[in-house]
Amino acid sequence: MKILIKYWFFIVFICISNFTQAQQLQSLIDDAFANNPEIQKYELQYKIVAEKVNEVNNIPNTEFGVGYFVSEPETRTGAQRFKVSAKQMLPWFGTITLRENYVTSLADTKYQDIVIAKRKLMASVSQSYYNLYTNQAKQLVLSENVTLLKTYETMALTSVEVGKASAVDVLRLQMRQNDLQQLKEVLEQQFLSEQTYLNNLLNRENGVQITIIDSLNMPKEDLEINVENLSVHPELLKFDKLYHSITESELLNQKESSPMIGFGLDYINVEPRPDMSFSDNGKDIVMPMVSVSIPIFNKKYKSVTKQNELQQQEINYQKQERLNNLESLLDKAINERIAAKISYITALKNLKQAKDAEQILIKSYETGTINFNDVLDIQELQLKFQINQIEAVKNYYVQSTIINYLTD
Repeated sequence: MKILIKYWFFIVFICISNFTQAQQLQSLIDDAFANNPEIQKYELQYKIVAEKVNEVNNIPNTEFGVGYFVSEPETRTGAQRFKVSAKQMLPWFGTITLRENYVTSLADTKYQDIVIAKRKLMASVSQSYYNLYTNQAKQLVLSENVTLLKTYETMALTSVEVGKASAVDVLRLQMRQNDLQQLKEVLEQQFLSEQTYLNNLLNRENGVQITIIDSLNMPKEDLEINVENLSVHPELLKFDKLYHSITESELLNQKESSPMIGFGLDYINVEPRPDMSFSDNGKDIVMPMVSVSIPIFNKKYKSVTKQNELQQQEINYQKQERLNNLESLLDKAINERIAAKISYITALKNLKQAKDAEQILIKSYETGTINFNDVLDIQELQLKFQINQIEAVKNYYVQSTIINYLTD
């Protein structure tokens, strides 16, 4: 929940003018947490391991024995008829507590899987949402450009009538419209595929429509990145938990190499001797017993100790390797987010200049001279800059999602 709150403030900060839409993205993330089968799988795995605490909190079975003397041995006090015995072995002092500690440490490790899975799911939902926004924004831009080309087509038809343009210009404008319409239809199919993917993350019907934000603004200022938080990332904390579980495993191993103590009681029924009268005639035998189980051949425990040492060394290397990878991912995300803002600013400048060129062409048309090849070139450049602008915004938010995954 703490992660969600941080992420929520992040979204509100960068989409302050689109509060309702940001709220809608947060709702999608909450639904994913509640319904995603992978999260539910990890939660069940955690509950299973946590339940094992009750499994290990026990002692060995109590042994009961009953024997009947087929050939009754005669003693001074009478013949022995049958024997009943009970025996209970007990682990060394503190063994059960160490077992509980070990299983609890395994549960803590498994809980980190839930935290990591939720972070990854949050990033996946956000990135898919931004992909849908990008697709929708591109469709809108294509529709606007088709409308613009229709306006140019009307101008070209008028020019053809007065002999200032050829029918070829009209056909080229129409073919360009067809190309843009084709791109729009392809995007519509890609939108449906991405929507299905997002619905699957939320574990709901594929056809459920997802409302997408109308526009995303490039933030003027970036949120401060706390790089130090990377060192306590759940993916790294999991290695710490694993290391601790092996430490607990070794403590348990040392304790289990200790003796086991057994307590028992034998009861022997004695038949009274007939025709005799004396003290203790037919007196039953009760014999308390104490036993000790000593692991004299303890090579097994020494081997487990060595294995635990090697596993801890392996975990240290794995943690360092993952830390290096996460640092590389963070550095790449930061740089790519900076690059996205640069691309956005450049596309904004180019788009303004393309608009200015378009206005010049319109004025040329008013004076009676217009080159429709230039019209198509400017329109193509304008579309390119608009697409670049949309992609830059998407890349900024996608990289922000990655940074948030790594540092929050």
